[in-house]
Amino acid sequence: MNLLRIYVGDHFTIGIEVSPFVWLALTIIILALVFWRRWDKPIHSIEININLGGIGQVKMTPTWEDIQIAHQIWTEMVTRKAAVPVDLEYDVIIEIYDSWYALFQRTRQLIGDIPGKCVRREESTQKLVKVAIDALNLGLRPHLTKWQAQYRNWWRNSEDALKTTTPQAHPSCWS
Repeated sequence: MNLLRIYVGDHFTIGIEVSPFVWLALTIIILALVFWRRWDKPIHSIEININLGGIGQVKMTPTWEDIQIAHQIWTEMVTRKAAVPVDLEYDVIIEIYDSWYALFQRTRQLIGDIPGKCVRREESTQKLVKVAIDALNLGLRPHLTKWQAQYRNWWRNSEDALKTTTPQAHPSCWS
């Protein structure tokens, strides 16, 4: 299949054949360029209620950079075990803790990657940073501080028993 074909026909006529895929790609590019300026328009205020760590209600008018950062943090959260209920029958708690710790690290990295000028200049970015830090320090950290070390210690001491059974077969791991 040819995407583009130029040929000379009878009586020295020039013919051009363009694949529908090329037309589709060009149409998408043109539409993107036409609507590009609309993406630069201000964003309206939003209110969110965050039930994690007692953060509560937050009202802000995010910048496009805030939206990008929030989307990255949200993606990290919803694709890890932090966003879904623990299934005591099938989940392995050590893997959940590893996932939560990786979430903590990645969120901290995303917060740290925000340019200082954005944090200093934009109130919305300051609010986003506060919400992300509160989610870590008020939502995730208290549980990890209280339970993770105890569980990891139990896990290390149960390594031999776990070689022949599953973690779910050991009721002491849930207490």
